[in-house]
Amino acid sequence: MQSIISVGIDIGTSTTQVVFSRLSMENTAGYFSVPQISIVDKKVVYKSDVYTTPLKSSSLIDGEAVRGIVENVYNDAGFRPADIGTGAVIITGESAKKENSEIVLKQLSSFAGEFVVSTAGSDLEAIIAGKGSGAAAFSKDGETVANIDIGGGTANIAIFDCGDAVSKGCVDIGGRLVTVSPDMTVTYISESARLIAESCRADIVPGKKTSMNDLSLLCEGMAALLERSLGIGGRTELLDKIKTSGSSDLVINKPVNAVCFSGGVANFIYDDERDKLKFGDIGVLLGDAVRNSRLVSDFKLIKASETISATVIGAGTYTTSISGSTIDYARDILPLKNIPVLRISESEQKSCFDGDSSVLEERARWFLSQCGGAVVLALRGEPDPSFLSIKRLGEAISSAMDSVLPAGEPIIVVLECDIAKALGMQIKQFSGGARSVISLDSIKVSQDDFIDIGKPLMDGIVVPVVVKTLIFG
Repeated sequence: MQSIISVGIDIGTSTTQVVFSRLSMENTAGYFSVPQISIVDKKVVYKSDVYTTPLKSSSLIDGEAVRGIVENVYNDAGFRPADIGTGAVIITGESAKKENSEIVLKQLSSFAGEFVVSTAGSDLEAIIAGKGSGAAAFSKDGETVANIDIGGGTANIAIFDCGDAVSKGCVDIGGRLVTVSPDMTVTYISESARLIAESCRADIVPGKKTSMNDLSLLCEGMAALLERSLGIGGRTELLDKIKTSGSSDLVINKPVNAVCFSGGVANFIYDDERDKLKFGDIGVLLGDAVRNSRLVSDFKLIKASETISATVIGAGTYTTSISGSTIDYARDILPLKNIPVLRISESEQKSCFDGDSSVLEERARWFLSQCGGAVVLALRGEPDPSFLSIKRLGEAISSAMDSVLPAGEPIIVVLECDIAKALGMQIKQFSGGARSVISLDSIKVSQDDFIDIGKPLMDGIVVPVVVKTLIFG
């Protein structure tokens, strides 16, 4: 068994936290079988305190202060960046909308470790929060579970069925969207909160005093919108208006029968807090409103294994997958980061299996005209293709990608089926050694995803792969 240390760094609207985990890998195949390397254990080994996310202004994150927090946590935990094998720095909620969010992420990622990726995006946050909270694991017992991760700026929703995320979405609902001074003067209200307050006839205006009753009305309106997100009462124009920029539309294809809450507000859903303005915002009141809503009465309530730390634990333990045993790669070009995914359709895949490269070449040429540089070609593959089929597929991919890729760029292919090694060998043969080739199996991605590929592990049998979505406000 071999293990690597993974780090999760979450820079949220209200809070910043760092978690270190140990991921253990083992060959789970039989002695006379092809090796099958899997992550068999994930254990949190250090969890930092929760820090207030430092800001320079309403539109700028204090990057130096954030880095200082992270460096101190590394020292306290006894880890150096060189000790870290994988992980993710994720920026969430309102922080992802700050003007310098992308710069801060890249700076932290370069410090945190060689294969620690930087990522931002509500869809990804929804999924990893649901995994970090335990909702994904709960769904393996036959429940269709909606995890609602309510932080300071957004509520990320992911629906899990049999352990898989089947739908995700995000709305601008959170505990820091309204802040008040001790004398009840409104010091800040977001645009989404303003729209909801207007619809509820709650008197909440910046610079003016408000009341507990008006703040409660707003939070009840927010809870009602979350109900509508899960199909209670149907969608409204307001719900569409507060959808987080870049978020997917949450689609309910199968009735949800259980809910799980994570994020900072979740603590006030599961447990009542007497001081309703404890943090000078609406977080506690929003928790009360959700607890008294149909989100709790109409569904089975599951207690999250992690609430405020769900996203950071998810970032550190659930963003990395393993591809191995039947793979082919050029060791000297790894690691690779932020490679955009071009996923080919079933009909395009069939054309390639038939030896026709023209459709793929046309599609890849258009894709590269938009993004340039390297690209990951993703396809489902076939579970048990003939050697002739793999040969034709390899020739088609080699022909198409050689025609469109800039000189020096590798041919990178990821497949869901375990045929990567055989396919990679064919691609190399037809490309004549002019390009490096990476062909990985057991990787499922979507169009517009990005992937990072790390250095080989387990004596070169496997490589770590992170699939992510990059969205900045």
